[in-house]
Amino acid sequence: MRKQQLYLLCFFAAFLSFQSCQDYDDKLPEPTDLDVQKFIWRGLNELYLWQTDVPNLADNRFNNNLEYYDFLEQYTPEDLFQSLLYRPPGSDDAAQYGAVDRDSWIVSDYLTLEQQLDGTSKSNGIEFGLSALPNNSNQIIGYVQYIIPNSDASTKDIKRGEVFYGINGISLTQNNFRSLLFSSNENYVMNFADLTYDSNNNPVITPNGKSFDLTKTTLAENPIFLKKVITNGTHKIGYLMYNGFYPSYDTQLNDAFGYFKSENVTDLVLDLRYNGGGSVATAARLASLITGQFTGKIFNELAYNEKKSFLNRKYTFVSTLSGNPLNSLNLSTVYVLTTRSTASASELIINGLDPYINVIQIGDYTYGKNVASVTLYDSPTYTKANVNPSHRYAMQLIVAYSVNAAGFGDYFYTGLKPDYQLTERIKTLGVLGDPSEPLLSTAIGKITGTSKFIVPEKTIPDFKYLNDSKILRGQNMMYFSTEIQ
Repeated sequence: MRKQQLYLLCFFAAFLSFQSCQDYDDKLPEPTDLDVQKFIWRGLNELYLWQTDVPNLADNRFNNNLEYYDFLEQYTPEDLFQSLLYRPPGSDDAAQYGAVDRDSWIVSDYLTLEQQLDGTSKSNGIEFGLSALPNNSNQIIGYVQYIIPNSDASTKDIKRGEVFYGINGISLTQNNFRSLLFSSNENYVMNFADLTYDSNNNPVITPNGKSFDLTKTTLAENPIFLKKVITNGTHKIGYLMYNGFYPSYDTQLNDAFGYFKSENVTDLVLDLRYNGGGSVATAARLASLITGQFTGKIFNELAYNEKKSFLNRKYTFVSTLSGNPLNSLNLSTVYVLTTRSTASASELIINGLDPYINVIQIGDYTYGKNVASVTLYDSPTYTKANVNPSHRYAMQLIVAYSVNAAGFGDYFYTGLKPDYQLTERIKTLGVLGDPSEPLLSTAIGKITGTSKFIVPEKTIPDFKYLNDSKILRGQNMMYFSTEIQ
């Protein structure tokens, strides 16, 4: 039979529609009657990981075509898709998210989706986190995590750790932050504020008059954000802040490890705190660059539902990139910095290396995503070949789960627990790459034995983490290819 390529992806929760990263002169085609609904039901019935747990996806759900069409006619495409997601009765996750499956999603234009796969998005260059005020559950504030080089924001006086409270003078709330921050408008004004605390240690957000006009442009972020060598006593510590597993930068990633190798680093700190994932092949290469002594051994295993169990496959450690040797460090220990934004392929690095070397995780629990989704087009094979020309809907559908060589993958929703828990706080973010920055400082102390890990005294209330800019743009993913026969 003819083999077709599918692209599998692991995404964060995406309850938002994506923005197009380029302008298209043609309008979206008008779908014919029930084309999209039939595509949605057919795709979920065949490939969905939880197909057997959703009564309306049962193979014998309908007695005839008339019942089938009557069912589909009740829904818009988006409503049908949401109604078919896995929702176990009485689940706490169902109460919180509306479904245990928070990671499957649907788009009305696959051209937008295809651009996301390359780590390309329309952005002003500010990567930020969002939190709810502890004394006001409806009010939202944002805080700058880092600025992408060569972006519009990089030309403005905006620094890591700064707080913003509004867009175009409108305060951010639970109800409007998505529409304000991710509207189709390419220009908006971001309003900043000072964060202080009153006598009862309650946070106070005070507009400080600082505002910037920001413009979204099409950005392809180089995920190798920072690399340096820090000398401390007899230790030469390689530090790499890596923000996305994008295969087009794999050669530069290998070069970065070539630099570490030439500097004779003795230790490595891998900063994945804002890395939501990417290519599983790149993850396997990064794991192989860190080690090098496990070529051919299992890095990760992927398992589908019973209908597609023939697609189950294993990924192994590798030794080359495009025929050239990897600059592997042959380390037996790696220090990984994490936050709640650390997800998918980043978690795969931690979990995949764990059976082989010491992985010392410093920071917060990770996001908790060990499942994979596939890009489905409306075609006989779900690929773009012979795609239905009447519409451009596509689905990102959870189809599989992953485990490491020891068979462990039990961190869905809960995340991977850090060995040394240290939650990032807005007031003490520090300068990325600086040895005094809290997470990096803790790693250096553990490497050199020059300091003990001390949990900072909690004198002010923590902000509840809600989301971040990469999640909301759909850039948190783990993708790889497989073959349908």
